[in-house]
Amino acid sequence: MRQLLVQSQNVKQKGVDEIDLQILNLLQEDCRLSFNKLASKARISVGTAYNRIKNLEAKGYVKGYTVLVDSAKLGYSLTAVIFVQVEGGHLSAVEKEIAQKNNVMAVYDVTGEFDAAVVAKFKDREDLSSFIKHIAALVHVRRTITNVSLDTVKEDFRINLL
Repeated sequence: MRQLLVQSQNVKQKGVDEIDLQILNLLQEDCRLSFNKLASKARISVGTAYNRIKNLEAKGYVKGYTVLVDSAKLGYSLTAVIFVQVEGGHLSAVEKEIAQKNNVMAVYDVTGEFDAAVVAKFKDREDLSSFIKHIAALVHVRRTITNVSLDTVKEDFRINLL
């Protein structure tokens, strides 16, 4: 299944209407839809569908197109949520370095005792251990807390826009 990467801004901004939201929803369901099929489902012309998608891409509402894979079936059966506490003024640099790692799915600024939350996938405990040691060794990292997922109840980054 493919996934549409949608810019996570407030989509009810000027220039985005119900038709655009419907198009984005349809693309999130299956971004392999042809312009013909998408136009038919949205009840608009093919030219309108094409122009609106190109406009959404140009404005940054659509960041890209990708495939949703089953990470566990590919050997990445371990999911961790790692909270990171960073010395003042260095959060952005630390987050950027962490985000460059291939197994990192998401990096968030968070409120509370920690500054960042990292969601990452690993093949085994050794990979996770190596990753945590790498983060802990970063110059401005004060400490980390790691939570390991026991089960995945829901994992879906699509947004229902309608």
